[in-house]
Amino acid sequence: MGGARAVTGRWFEDLPVGAVVEHAVRRTVTETDNVLFTTMTMNPAPLHLDHDYAAGTEFGRPLVNSMFTLALVVGLSVPELTLGTIVAQLGLDGVKFPAPVFHGDTVRVETEVVEARESKSRPGTGLVVFEHRAFNQRDELVCVARRTGLMHRRPQGAS
Repeated sequence: MGGARAVTGRWFEDLPVGAVVEHAVRRTVTETDNVLFTTMTMNPAPLHLDHDYAAGTEFGRPLVNSMFTLALVVGLSVPELTLGTIVAQLGLDGVKFPAPVFHGDTVRVETEVVEARESKSRPGTGLVVFEHRAFNQRDELVCVARRTGLMHRRPQGAS
């Protein structure tokens, strides 16, 4: 049982302020994603689930649930940033959705390190604030979010 876990994230020392990561994985959002997430989270808003209702709005079609968009943005960042190197996510701030996401949109994410400091109370860790920026296939900004992570420092002997 157990065994070594993959570590593809960056250690605290590898996250200087100003570093920008273009995340490799992109994701096309489907209607199934939106319906499942919206119903699993008990959000009955017709703007996400009712094509007839949504057709009568300024958008003309259903919007993807913004909470799904936020979760996807964070998830797309994990392999290059925090997989195996984060202690815990401490918070999200400044979340904005400047443009809607629709079924069929492909989301890509870039992340900038905007703050980093050693933890005063937890030796061997540091606090890092990531600003995630997500874009659709037309390069329209669809989500911005700042996420604070408590990150492990590089273990002795780790490269």
